[in-house]
Amino acid sequence: MKKNILLIWTGLLLSALATAGAPSAIARTESPGEAMLEQVMKRGALRVGMSTFVPWAMQDKTGNFVGFEIDVAKKLAADMGVKAEFIPTKWSGIIPALLTGKFDIIIGGMGIRPERNLKVNFSIPYDYTGMSIVAHKKLAAGYKKIEDFNNPSVTIAVRTGTTAAASVQRFMPKAKTRLFDDESQAIQELLLGRVHAVVASAPLPAYQALAHRERLFLPMQDDFTKEPIGFAVRKGDPDSLNFLDNWIRVTDAEGWLRDRKNYWFKTRDWEKLLK
Repeated sequence: MKKNILLIWTGLLLSALATAGAPSAIARTESPGEAMLEQVMKRGALRVGMSTFVPWAMQDKTGNFVGFEIDVAKKLAADMGVKAEFIPTKWSGIIPALLTGKFDIIIGGMGIRPERNLKVNFSIPYDYTGMSIVAHKKLAAGYKKIEDFNNPSVTIAVRTGTTAAASVQRFMPKAKTRLFDDESQAIQELLLGRVHAVVASAPLPAYQALAHRERLFLPMQDDFTKEPIGFAVRKGDPDSLNFLDNWIRVTDAEGWLRDRKNYWFKTRDWEKLLK
């Protein structure tokens, strides 16, 4: 009896050792430790986290996404030999959504900031942008510089979780701040005269000033900040980051990034797609 039990335990031990050394079917599926590139190639799709910012990413009249970031994401996916899948996400929760695996990468005009870099890794910059102000003609009459807005009597609208909000705190700490999940809500408050100004990434303020010249204006023609824009990915994936960095270098050298930015930021030809 004891001999039989010993044989059974020996067999189970050998079986366990053999299983441990054999390739597992589970190991061939996506896993948290697997490089993002490997997961994307296996899946056949690059899942892109993004949020709507004019003209970075918008919905056209057919409901499809268009914009500078959309073009960038589509080309990146095409060069990887996969398709791009866009996953709209509120900007205030976009980094947590990346960290939990809701998508593979953030391509959404995200400024490279040290506090964000504590949670995610950034590629090298593929673009640069800056903060600009669009103001209400009556409420902000005579305002011509940042200092004019740095006043307790001034209310500024910004989008939650953006570098615009951080810029207001840095450059206009005395002003009151109203936070909105979407920039269209902030602009609506400005048009209604409920706030003095909206701070946002260029060129949105300039577009709004042109579209509503009877009510809005640009107090300053130049951006008051400059910030690098990069792809954001989860930490611990140097191979994917290396690929993204080199993709940016090559695409920039070929002039593609410059051409697409000129189209989306220096012309308004794309407006016909939205109407």
